[in-house]
Amino acid sequence: MVPQGTPGVLIPFMVCIETIRNIIRPGTLAVRLTANIIAGHLLITLLGNTGPSIRTYLLRILIITQILLLTLESAVSIIQSYVFAVLSTLYSREVT
Repeated sequence: MVPQGTPGVLIPFMVCIETIRNIIRPGTLAVRLTANIIAGHLLITLLGNTGPSIRTYLLRILIITQILLLTLESAVSIIQSYVFAVLSTLYSREVT
């Protein structure tokens, strides 16, 4: 947990810092994934709520936009699951 060449006085502090870092990293990963999921759902919901108040020709554009956003959201979810798996593996390898 301590880099080579660290002075003996700093070793206890480095151990504390590395321990805190290893505890916090999974939490930051979870927050980032949650924020990405919520952002996509929020955008789709906001666009969907404007549907009843717009004209018919704009409604068609809105529906096409919704379909494109759902496709994009599906791609983002696949990418996020890959990122989660890779980072979880890297984090667990660093701890052991």
